[in-house]
Amino acid sequence: MKASEVFTPGRYPSITLVDDHIDGKKIQLLNILEAGGTAISLSGPSKSGKTVFVQNAIPKDELIIINAAGVDSPETLWMRVFHYLDTPLPKSITSGITASGSASGKVSGGLNCIVAKGNAEGSLTGTLSGTTSTTKEHINDYLQLLIDELSGTGMVLFIDDFHYMPKDVQAEVARHIKEAIRNDVHIICASVPYHADDALSANPDLSGRIANINFNFWKEDLLLKIAEKGFAKLNVAYDQSFLRKLAREAAGSPQLMQYICLFACFESGIREASPAMSRLQDSDEFFRKVCSIASATVSFTSIYESMKEGPKSRGNPRATYLLKDNSICDVYPIILRAIAMDPPVLTFRYPELQDRIASVCAEKTPSGSSVTGACEQIAKLANDKSQVYMVEWDGTNDVLDIREPHLLFFLRWSDSVDR
Repeated sequence: MKASEVFTPGRYPSITLVDDHIDGKKIQLLNILEAGGTAISLSGPSKSGKTVFVQNAIPKDELIIINAAGVDSPETLWMRVFHYLDTPLPKSITSGITASGSASGKVSGGLNCIVAKGNAEGSLTGTLSGTTSTTKEHINDYLQLLIDELSGTGMVLFIDDFHYMPKDVQAEVARHIKEAIRNDVHIICASVPYHADDALSANPDLSGRIANINFNFWKEDLLLKIAEKGFAKLNVAYDQSFLRKLAREAAGSPQLMQYICLFACFESGIREASPAMSRLQDSDEFFRKVCSIASATVSFTSIYESMKEGPKSRGNPRATYLLKDNSICDVYPIILRAIAMDPPVLTFRYPELQDRIASVCAEKTPSGSSVTGACEQIAKLANDKSQVYMVEWDGTNDVLDIREPHLLFFLRWSDSVDR
């Protein structure tokens, strides 16, 4: 068995599946589906296992998985469903009207589109006849077609990345979902919330018709189980403390843990299981190399550059500060360096962030208002650039949240980042 068949980032983890901690969620999901009449919202951070959860809970032949990225209307979304199901769609219908009669009169003017350009004048008599054709879409009620296709079939429609759709489209889709579930269509939506606001639950059209199942980042012990299962299957011995270091870098993401473990295998020369026991390296140099190579699987370079540069300055230039590596920069790259420091952390309260900033700077540090203002801008720049909520700034409580573990991993290990 190959290492890439054991550790499967981005694919269903048939060997390294860890789901004992969500058995209750699975029972809840199946009960809601059986009861019917309710849409289900899976809400939680990016890469927290929502899709794998659904794939594990519902048989493959009963599940329709549709990604909402790039959807600009309900019709676009439902067309993806019809494409998945191979639903036959009559593309258009043409109707024609034929008219005839007699006419006489005088014609003059330019002849621009008959034979040649020029001017002409003369008489016209005779019979006129012709056909006017109109073409219109034959399928114009996509929602009804969706209901016709799925109502009462027991099939489950899973709309992943619901939050990628524009807000106005989300609202329209929610109205369609309300009608679909009323007609016995089973629908599950997964989204990444912003400030704990679920894009689907917040919609008034689904009030009283939606059930929430919430996910969170994985704890370190759960991520360890992925590594332990996988390395055991490959007949690989390891140091437990080294696996903990790998799990810490995964920052709550099972998908990222799969990537790190897979590249740890590759760097150790372990491409497949061997009858003879092999051992995973555990040196600091090996650890850094694995993380550096794994960081190439995620690319946030443009987002990083946008956050590092900050918004365009108006008026006076920003204050700069001397860092311990003798470089000089303003508050934006300083905050990013502080975020990337050891240990990896997704949530930063203001005092903790200031401690990290102080350890980066050689002398004077940015003022409190400068730091909080920059944190607000960093979150806005990252989210606007990515079109999803990757960073949150809670200005009321002065808390900075990295909502995308892969972004934190990129900041810590990518060669594209200044440290």
